Amino acid sequence: MIDVIESLAEILNSKNVEWEIYWESGRSGSFRIEREALERSQRKFYSGISLRVGLNGKLGFSYITGIHHSLSELEKFVERTMKLAKVSEVPFRGFPVPSKVPGVKGIYDRRIEEIPFEDAHALALQYAEKMRELKGKETLSGSISLAFERYGVVNSNGVELEASSTYMGVSTYAVREDRPGNGSFYQSYRSLQGVEALEEAILKAKEDAELSARARKVEPYDGELVLEPEAVMSVVEVLLENFYGDEVYYGRSRFFTLGEPVASDAFTLVDDSTLEGLPGSYPFDGEGTPGQRSYLIENGILKGFLLDHTYAALLGLKSTGNAVRSFRTTPSIGASNLVVEPGEESLEDFEGVIIKSVFGEHTANPVSGDFSLPVGLGYVVKNGEVIPFKDNMLVGNVFDLLKTAEPGRVVKRISSFMAPRVKVHAKIV
Repeated sequence: MIDVIESLAEILNSKNVEWEIYWESGRSGSFRIEREALERSQRKFYSGISLRVGLNGKLGFSYITGIHHSLSELEKFVERTMKLAKVSEVPFRGFPVPSKVPGVKGIYDRRIEEIPFEDAHALALQYAEKMRELKGKETLSGSISLAFERYGVVNSNGVELEASSTYMGVSTYAVREDRPGNGSFYQSYRSLQGVEALEEAILKAKEDAELSARARKVEPYDGELVLEPEAVMSVVEVLLENFYGDEVYYGRSRFFTLGEPVASDAFTLVDDSTLEGLPGSYPFDGEGTPGQRSYLIENGILKGFLLDHTYAALLGLKSTGNAVRSFRTTPSIGASNLVVEPGEESLEDFEGVIIKSVFGEHTANPVSGDFSLPVGLGYVVKNGEVIPFKDNMLVGNVFDLLKTAEPGRVVKRISSFMAPRVKVHAKIV
């Protein structure tokens, strides 16, 4: 435990309160490339401590920036938070107790923590140079970001946890100048990536831009079609709020009874914060609850919700370790890594209508499930020929769509989301 947290804990232990300290310290470098030239470089440092105090059944919260404070500043911090607890309307449901935390591999890379800003800047220049080298009829833009963070949770029940993590994000955006068309690619990692990952991002974005430039609107279609993993992710995002424990508790979720059928027998959806090397992985959540693998839907049956400590207590369930936060915020519920498990059927040689990407998920109604999403890029594959299309709308109801879902065998990762192609019955207009 770092000295300032130990001092803060000693002050809190002298009070008749339950308490929780969350702290974090990190830095990041981000680089923006516009039209194959490095336009912006930015370096950020941040650190802070948040404190939650349970007093007479109410919860007080406040935070301070920085992790170097005098004893008098820490005492004022405690007094302020206790005063807030006394006038709070937020009910207090206790803090987690110590539990065995899993060892999650591949979430920290010393090379990212120790990389000099000048070397990260040189990598961004190399990325811009690679764009100029691969440029065709497109203009290419994109970004690189690198980050390191150390964080910890300590509470009056005996939880005392600390971890470090690293992050690298790469994106490319390609716009055709001769004909209307664009493509994009984004991927994130826990370890430092070389020029191969940068080149892959550029080539994937160029590939989609080329197809988009040839794409036209197609006739309406109602029937069996295939969603590529990018489109599956959008559909799951429409669905996701229904698994949040607070939405379930307040009756704003479509789901409320575990064990009911909600999808086809072939469809399984998992939240797993313990997967090696993935951007959504962690050993413990923002309250100190161990990360875990949680089935949300298993073989079509509703198996679980995403829960933090508070809403697990309110629902009479156990926390799934899905409390997310920064030192500036109280915990809220969020997903870690979402995985649609593969099925038995190969869909890689599917001929028919395939949807690569849709957008506008925020316009869908997560409770009714009704959606109407513009198609960013799709294809009709016929006798091996690929005919791209766009500007149609994928319309329907997400709950009806899930009941027809048949996942393929080959899984693709998009940051913290993993899924194969999924065959569904749906409509495009």
